[in-house]
Amino acid sequence: MEKRKPIEVLAAEVIEKLKQMNYTYNTICGFRASFNRICAFARGRDELYFSEKFGKEYLKEKYGCITDYYLEVFPPKAKQAIRSIRLLGDYQLHSVVIRRIVKRKGYVKPPQFEEVLTAYEKECENNEYSRRGMRTRLQRLFFFVDYLSLRKVKDVGEITPEIISDYVKSICPNHEKSIASILTTLRVFLRFLYLNGYTEKDLSLWVPKQNRYYYPTIPSTWEPVEVKRMLDAVDRGSPLGKRDYAILLLVVKLGIRVGDIKALKLSDLNWIAKTITITQEKTKIEVTYPILHDVGWALIDYLRNARPVCEAQHLFIRLHAPFEAFGENANLHNIITKYTRLAGITVPRGKRHGLHSLRHSLASTLLEQGVSLAVISELLGHVDSRSTSVYLHTDLNGLKACALDPEEVFRNA
Repeated sequence: MEKRKPIEVLAAEVIEKLKQMNYTYNTICGFRASFNRICAFARGRDELYFSEKFGKEYLKEKYGCITDYYLEVFPPKAKQAIRSIRLLGDYQLHSVVIRRIVKRKGYVKPPQFEEVLTAYEKECENNEYSRRGMRTRLQRLFFFVDYLSLRKVKDVGEITPEIISDYVKSICPNHEKSIASILTTLRVFLRFLYLNGYTEKDLSLWVPKQNRYYYPTIPSTWEPVEVKRMLDAVDRGSPLGKRDYAILLLVVKLGIRVGDIKALKLSDLNWIAKTITITQEKTKIEVTYPILHDVGWALIDYLRNARPVCEAQHLFIRLHAPFEAFGENANLHNIITKYTRLAGITVPRGKRHGLHSLRHSLASTLLEQGVSLAVISELLGHVDSRSTSVYLHTDLNGLKACALDPEEVFRNA
């Protein structure tokens, strides 16, 4: 049964709880103002207690919000109001403030495949796939599982070569690279089914192989002057700016991947040796980076004057309570987007402009300066040198130097 408290009392208790959780003064003031509006609405309707019905009526009348705010993504304009209603409802039910990170429902496994999919996930974990790799692998696999459900397949033992062929036909409109990834995922999953006794035949043999040449896309890069303008646009006087500037320098100067930056721990910094040592999430290879002069001072400025005092072991954390590492799916794309706009940099349509593009820019700059591909490959943590060789396409001056002069060829013929 619901523990009912007057709305004013409930709101006051939530405010006190937020203070205990070290929420910032401005955030608490925002919630207090929002709670005051909710309480005024309740008095106008002679409502003494909070209820879920009351919360939905408030959102519908004041913000035209008709979503089920516990399950669906909320409209941007009603963000503060919806969050306030959530806080009141959660605290009334559980006497705690729940931070709702996931705003979308996760994938619901069809009941007939739940056991085998759970076993396959366990297999991936045992093989020490990275979280990001597992996420994309399972997303591709769920497309096939959903297709089986549409075909009324009740057990993986009912999968036939004809079903596999029909599914492959259905993915043909996809990009060539996507098709290759989907087929690989399907082949590995079907082999897992056979080796673990879920199917009598090795159906992975029926998955066609895609014969294609290796045509890597040309990486998106920034001009050095654009990178400088972007860095100059950062407000290094604010805590947020100090953190963002340090993150940008780690990508611009050292080429560290976003996932590795998020995973950085305080213990990874060796101030005596002036190095950063990490095990790359993608390759599982240990890499040591030098703490360059400007990178080091940016990190010191962030640690001394911006990073909240807390027990979190990650280097970069949220600046608002609860103080913890960035979310698993955070790509920090908002950082580069924010400062390209502030710098007045126009991004051409179709050009990729995430933080990863700054890695590309570093590689291209080093290549133009005459640094060998082997050194660049080691710096970027590439396992396959082909991954590094794509940057040859961005070195236009180098390519021009390789071009033959037709007249000279004819003279020497």
